[in-house]
Amino acid sequence: MHPAKRLRQIGPTDPTNQNMYSKLDLTNIKKPNLSYAAQVMEDLLNPQGNSRDGGAGTAHSSGGPGGQADPRATILPNLDAIKAKQKATWESGDFGQIARNIENVAEEFMARQSLQAGMRVLDVACGTGNLAVIAARHGCVVEGIDIASNLIIQARARASASGLRIAFQEGDAEALPFTERQFDLVVSSFGVMFAPRPEVAAAELLRVTKPGGRIALACWTPEGFLGKMFQVFKAHLPPPPAGLPSPMGWGNESTVRSRLEPGFSDLRLTRRIASMRYPFPPAATVEFFRQYYGPTQRSFASLEPSAQAALRRDLVELQTTHNISTNPGTTEVAAEYLEIVAVRS
Repeated sequence: MHPAKRLRQIGPTDPTNQNMYSKLDLTNIKKPNLSYAAQVMEDLLNPQGNSRDGGAGTAHSSGGPGGQADPRATILPNLDAIKAKQKATWESGDFGQIARNIENVAEEFMARQSLQAGMRVLDVACGTGNLAVIAARHGCVVEGIDIASNLIIQARARASASGLRIAFQEGDAEALPFTERQFDLVVSSFGVMFAPRPEVAAAELLRVTKPGGRIALACWTPEGFLGKMFQVFKAHLPPPPAGLPSPMGWGNESTVRSRLEPGFSDLRLTRRIASMRYPFPPAATVEFFRQYYGPTQRSFASLEPSAQAALRRDLVELQTTHNISTNPGTTEVAAEYLEIVAVRS
């Protein structure tokens, strides 16, 4: 593995957490598990996957009211393998460290959702609970679900430390373990967009939302900073299968309308900016993601040292070009996302 720099790892119980990025140890980057190679980021960017993986594709999803599978859903012969790779990827690194950098985005997003005490709220692909914690602080009855078991553990510890009662559990956004018409509000921040079958995920959102209830999603746009970052990865990894939907489809207005209508009405799509700030320069920001963000970590692990160096160079250039911080030694990027708010018909 290329001897890149490493950020000092700080665990959830590290006493320096309150100022977690103030000290950097830029030596010997942590070596990730190499059991999944070149297709990992490809599966995330175009999660219908690659036929070389095999697998039965038997994951359950009710698909909508009445328990019928969504006829629009792409049939994936390798679905089980794709989901296993996604789970392993999101359990890599420590997404909790990344999530701290978008807590400000979560606060702004949830402030627009008219939270009221007693509302039943579900956070899908909840990660370490950024949205769920905010809803619980407003007196909502909150549940959270995520595919990554280690993030659920962190979310539970976070809620407990804050004296909040939130029911977190491991689970699949395409097969939500809840009864129909259960929630007043279903939210997801940069999470459900990565479900491998978007039509099935949309049908599940519909199924568990009460009539008159709402969904609220935050999804990166193809034109925004994260969309450009994904393009950098795609340029360095094997090409994905042609004609398959990307997670970036959730950042496209016409695609979202086709997925959510007619089950949802009063569909409001608003492009917003997430300010992502890091207390170190662009090159160290890349190393931060390489250390803690599972998709980045696994992507580097799939490449030979020379290819790793080329990928790192392009990522540093991207961060540098989009850095709007006026403070030396820091990085701030304005990342566009699509806010999706819709009412169940």
